[in-house]
Amino acid sequence: MAKKRTARLNSLLKEVISDVIRKDTRNPHINTLLTVTRVDITSDLHYAKVYVSVIGTDIQKKETIDALQSAAGFIAVNCSKQVVMRYFPALTFKLDDSVDKHMRIEMLLQEIGTEQKAREQHLQEPESEIPANEP
Repeated sequence: MAKKRTARLNSLLKEVISDVIRKDTRNPHINTLLTVTRVDITSDLHYAKVYVSVIGTDIQKKETIDALQSAAGFIAVNCSKQVVMRYFPALTFKLDDSVDKHMRIEMLLQEIGTEQKAREQHLQEPESEIPANEP
């Protein structure tokens, strides 16, 4: 039962935090190309790690995470107005690089596929006979 409750809370917090970041925060350092990928709340419901994916350079990603971390209190207060809980969890923002890893793996698989096609085409081409120079 507790696992179902935390799973439901994680899903609800993910949606609410995403909405608050998108609609209520006005920090220019928070990148607009940001997605809340998941939320992990502790079993005592006092702490939550918020994983976000940011599209941009490494510097932009770091600035966005730092800005979110500094706005964590503001985000928590606005979220607590929408989610009724005895204690709203303290938010910690973490960069989720699983999307970057997934894109890198996809790119490598595509490269491998094109290399295999090139090899197959090379092997299927009939080898032309090279005339030997006879003296």
